[in-house]
Amino acid sequence: MTLAAIQSFQLESFLDSCLSVTVAFILGSIVGFERQYRQRTAGLRTNVLVAIGSSVFVDIAACIAGPDGAARAISYIISGVGFLGAGIIMRDQGRVSGLDTAATLWGVAAIGACAGADLLGESCLAALFVLLANTLLRPIANAINRAPLQMKALESAVSVHMIILGEKTGESLSMLKGLLRSEGYDATDIDVRPFADGKVEVEATFAAGSADTEYFERLVTKITAAPYVDNAYWSPVMLEGAQ
Repeated sequence: MTLAAIQSFQLESFLDSCLSVTVAFILGSIVGFERQYRQRTAGLRTNVLVAIGSSVFVDIAACIAGPDGAARAISYIISGVGFLGAGIIMRDQGRVSGLDTAATLWGVAAIGACAGADLLGESCLAALFVLLANTLLRPIANAINRAPLQMKALESAVSVHMIILGEKTGESLSMLKGLLRSEGYDATDIDVRPFADGKVEVEATFAAGSADTEYFERLVTKITAAPYVDNAYWSPVMLEGAQ
């Protein structure tokens, strides 16, 4: 066994593997440093290990089975790192965290796979863009997240509330449905409940799509103009499972 290992040793192939693993180590360290600096779940060592592991697996497969073996190894790495990333993603009270870190590991695996396949230029290019995605795009994403709700299109649902005279319930519902249908919307849930002094509150919920807040303000203005409507307002409602 030892003799066979010695006989199969090829200096040129070994040096090629050393170069591939070294490049994977350096590029994984660069991406991992940024993750460690930001105190992410997968930091410096995790990213380096993923890059090195991907590089070694692809390199071994290429040495044993050629390009076809390397291609098969890459497909297994994609699914394997997907499971690793799934362990990082966490859900807490409807909020999902860890997606960026999991996606970074996927990118680092691609960096290592390129290095193992001797695509060193592509490996450096992938590392550059992974790093840019985690740094250059961060302030843009934060600026979007800080934008006030009224300045953004709604992608969830909306509830429209009306305080009306009890005997005008049917007429009010017909009016509301007509206004919604004129814009291509349809109420998915309507709730009528007692309010006070013979009045009732009507709550109609419908999928908002990408309509902006200006439409809902105009809708409420039209509803309030009806003589049997005392008050009307709208509010956004997050759909179950929406993020």
